[in-house]
Amino acid sequence: MDGYAPTAEPGAPPAADRPPRPATRAWTPADAPDLRRQSWRERLKASRVFLLLVVLPTLLVAGFEYLVAADQYESEAHFVLRGAQPSSGGGLSQMLGLGGSNPTTTEAHGVGDYLLSHDAVAATQRTLDLPALFRRPEADPVTRLWPANPQPETLLKYYRRQVDVRFDSETGITTLSVRTFRPTDAHDLAETLLRLGEARINTLNQRSLENGLSVARRQLAEAEAGIADSQSTITGFRQAARDIDPERTGAAQIALTSGLMQQLAQARGQLASMGRSVSPISPQYVALADQVRGLEAQAAAAQARLAGSAGSIAPGLGTYEGLKLRQQFAAKRYDLAAQALATARERSLTQQIFLVRVVEPNLPGKALYPKRLTTVATVFFCLLLTYAVGWLILAGVREHAG
Repeated sequence: MDGYAPTAEPGAPPAADRPPRPATRAWTPADAPDLRRQSWRERLKASRVFLLLVVLPTLLVAGFEYLVAADQYESEAHFVLRGAQPSSGGGLSQMLGLGGSNPTTTEAHGVGDYLLSHDAVAATQRTLDLPALFRRPEADPVTRLWPANPQPETLLKYYRRQVDVRFDSETGITTLSVRTFRPTDAHDLAETLLRLGEARINTLNQRSLENGLSVARRQLAEAEAGIADSQSTITGFRQAARDIDPERTGAAQIALTSGLMQQLAQARGQLASMGRSVSPISPQYVALADQVRGLEAQAAAAQARLAGSAGSIAPGLGTYEGLKLRQQFAAKRYDLAAQALATARERSLTQQIFLVRVVEPNLPGKALYPKRLTTVATVFFCLLLTYAVGWLILAGVREHAG
């Protein structure tokens, strides 16, 4: 056998009738770059959604954070509110939470609310130009305050973005944080706000002192007026009765009447004894009988002077004793009011609240905001998670549709 000749397949046309096959070119190393470009194009086409939804927004955010966003410096201060007298209700009541609200806690919340209010903004404007602080040339277009003369509401809204006040209920420490575009601006603004907080506490202390003393002073003034009125009434009664001391006059009259009654009793006894031994017509008996009758008249007149007639001493003495009793009540009321005033003054002084600085405002040396890496990473992972969830949902829909 000289050679091998391939046999045609059954039913196939003769070799002379078949069209010639196209000639194929052998692969050469020069074709590798074309294959790599085609592979990159296919990969890029397949991942264009991922690039559009995840990579591109992340790059935009990174470009803004690292190329546009301005540095912001933070100054921080800590302070607590302390009273001159410790609050009551310690021990077991504090452990069980039954001691009631601490006044310093309430005042701390009040100071924090004040530092974030329009009153604090207006007070700060008297010493610092807030719009100028928030519109420094180095500020970026997104985070800066745009209006040069903003409305109070606009300035307050931006101010609350840059100033933060946090109160820790466990330690009682209030943290004040201020962010600006320059270190000195942050320090000056934090220092100004601390001074405003101290002034606010002093105002509250003064108001509390005045409120606590006003009631005691009013009661003392009413007690003084009562004493003056009772003294004036007694003086008028003495002038009308023409008697400087009706009590002593009544006591003297009672003593006089008692003496006359004793003399009358003795005279009557002597007269009865004499009547058993002497004739009633004797000069001695007649003289003693006249003495008895005189003593009886004097005693009757003295008793009438004490009571029983319109001009007797008893009604006037009762009225005078009532006036003296009212005077004693007024004096007692005055003593209690004076004591209450002294107690209120002492209590107000011991319940003063003071702002104590724990940490002074610092002069920042490094910009803490914006947190560029944290922001870019957060945006990337959020978009990546959203893309993954959407891809899973779309894959599930296609699988069920197929």
